[in-house]
Amino acid sequence: MVEQQLDTVFHALSDPTRRRMLARLSEGARSIGDLATPLDMSFAGASKHVRVLEKAGLVRRHVVGRTHWCHLEALRLKEARDWIDRYERFWTGRLDILEDLLRADLDAEQEKGKPT
Repeated sequence: MVEQQLDTVFHALSDPTRRRMLARLSEGARSIGDLATPLDMSFAGASKHVRVLEKAGLVRRHVVGRTHWCHLEALRLKEARDWIDRYERFWTGRLDILEDLLRADLDAEQEKGKPT
């Protein structure tokens, strides 16, 4: 279940338009019209993107009259970040090992160059 949720989140984040919408929502709630305007897209086009973000759990929408308000839901972003962080630790550990090997190689080269 968690993997499927991550798939949905990463799919939603794969689109630059949706990432721009999330960036705007990180500043506060916006109507779909507010999200559409700087992207030069129709309400219907923006609404389709918002539906993808809602399905991923990244956005919550509520309707007041005829206005659809969107709010950022950061929990799913945290879950995606936590998943990525596991691999960051893996690569950091690998890079630390590489650094140690390179230092040992450099020290050996410097020892060779010293006069006896």
